[in-house]
Amino acid sequence: LRQFMKSVLFSLFAASSVLATAQPPNVLLITADDLRPELGCYGSPAITPHLDALAARGTTFTRAYCQQAVCNPSRSSMLTGLRPGTLGLYTNGTHFRELKPDVMTLPLWFKEHGYTTRCTGKLFHNWHTKEKGDPRSWSAPEFLHYANHGDDTPQVSGPLPENHAKHSEGLRKYGSVGMCECYDVPDEAYYDGRVAAEAVRILPDLKKGGPFFLALGFWKPHAPFNAPKKYWDLYDRSKIPALNPARPSDAPEIAFHPSTEILGPADQQKKPSLEQIAEMRHGYFAGISYMDAQIGKVIAAMKEQEMLENTVIVFWGDHGYHLGEHGLWAKTSNFELDARVPLIIAPPRAKQRGVQTRALVEMLDLFPTLNALCGLPPALGLEGTSLLPVLDNPEATVKPAAFTQHPRPPYPDRTPDKQPTHMGYSVRTARWRYTEWRNWKTGAVEARELYDHSSDQPELENVIGNPPDKAAFEEAEKLLRAQFPLKP
Repeated sequence: LRQFMKSVLFSLFAASSVLATAQPPNVLLITADDLRPELGCYGSPAITPHLDALAARGTTFTRAYCQQAVCNPSRSSMLTGLRPGTLGLYTNGTHFRELKPDVMTLPLWFKEHGYTTRCTGKLFHNWHTKEKGDPRSWSAPEFLHYANHGDDTPQVSGPLPENHAKHSEGLRKYGSVGMCECYDVPDEAYYDGRVAAEAVRILPDLKKGGPFFLALGFWKPHAPFNAPKKYWDLYDRSKIPALNPARPSDAPEIAFHPSTEILGPADQQKKPSLEQIAEMRHGYFAGISYMDAQIGKVIAAMKEQEMLENTVIVFWGDHGYHLGEHGLWAKTSNFELDARVPLIIAPPRAKQRGVQTRALVEMLDLFPTLNALCGLPPALGLEGTSLLPVLDNPEATVKPAAFTQHPRPPYPDRTPDKQPTHMGYSVRTARWRYTEWRNWKTGAVEARELYDHSSDQPELENVIGNPPDKAAFEEAEKLLRAQFPLKP
C-alpha cells in the first residue's frame, strides 16, 4: 500500500507539470541488444558521440541491472514491469503471452491512455516464438521487429566488396553470416540502418497526431560482428582494452557456461586465437559505434521536426555481455558484466542534466518511471519503483538492492523436459554481489558466490568462505532471501 501511494503521488506531481504543456510528453524508447555499459559517457573507449550527447541532456545510471541476462526474459520483464519469476519466463523460446495472455505491456498501457504507439526494430524478442512481436501493443504494424541476427547479411546492389575481417576461419558462422565481417557498405545495408531510416520516415506522421510512444529497437552490437567498415575504421585495434580472461578464484563451476552462442557446440569448440579474440572485440566496438550513429540520425530528425523539447528519451540495454572475460563469451550468467546494463533517461525540461547517479535500479523500474513522467495513472501490479526521485536528485536512492537471476542450463527450453535443473539468484548491493545456486526441484542451496565491489578487481575472487565484512554480507543474504524465499 505504501509503495502504491508513493506511485500515485509521483504520478500526480508529474501530471501537474504535464498539464502546463500543450500535450503530454512523447516517449522515445531506444533499446540496444547485448550491450554492456560500453559507452563514452561511462568512461569506455567506445566512440559514441550521440549517446554521450543524450547523457548530457539527462541522467546516466551507472548501477542499472537487468532481471535476467538473456533477451526474451529481460525484455519481457522490463516491458511488463514484472520479474521473470512472476511471468514464469526464463527462456527465449516462449512468448510471455503464452504464459500470461492478458498481461499489460508498457506500450499497450500508453496506447490505452491516448498515445499513438509505434515500433521500428527489435523490442519484443520474437524469432524463437510462435507469436511475432506483440501486435496488440501497437497502433500500426511493427517494422523489422521479427528476424534472426544470423540473417543480417549486407543488402547491396551488385557484388559485395572485399571483406576486411581476416580471422574468422575456424570460428562458427552465425547463421548465414560469418562471425566477423567488415564490408565497406552503406549503413542501410544492415538491419539497424533500415530501422533508423524507417523511424525518420514516420516522424512527420507521428507529429501530426497527439502524443506518441516510439520504440526504436536496434539489433546491435549483438553478434555477428559485422558493422559497416567505416565503424571498424574508428578504432585502432591495438588500443582496445586488453582481455583479462581469468576466472574468479573459488567460483563454483555452475556459475559458468560453455559460450556456445559464439564458440559453437561445446564438443566441437576450438579455442579462438589471439587474433580472432582481438577481431571479435574490435567488431563489438564497431557495432556499438554503428548503432550510436543510427541513434544520432533519429534524434537529429526529431530536432529538425521540433519534437525534442516535449519528448522523454530513454536508452537502455537488455543485458550485459562477456567478450572473453572470465573465459566467457556472450551472456547467460549472473556476473556483473552480464547483469549490469546502460541506462540513460532524458526528460524534457529535466531538473538535472549531464549527471550520473550510483543509485541501484532495475529495468522493471522503467514502466512506473515513464508512467510518472508522462502523468499516466500507475498500472496495478507492477514490481518496479518510479525513478523520479533519482531524476530530481542523483544522490537519492529508491531501493537497497537490484536482483538478477539465471537458470542452468542457460537455455532450459532446449532440454527434453524444458525445465532448469538449477536457478541462480543474485543480489547486487552497493558493495556486494551475492549469488545462490539452488536446486530447481528441491530449493536446496548447492553453491554460493560473494564478490566485493569495493575492490579494484571486484569479481576475480569469490570470498564466500571468508567475507571481509560478515555483517554486511549477512544483510545482502537477507535481502536476497526476502526477494527469493527459500523453500520450506
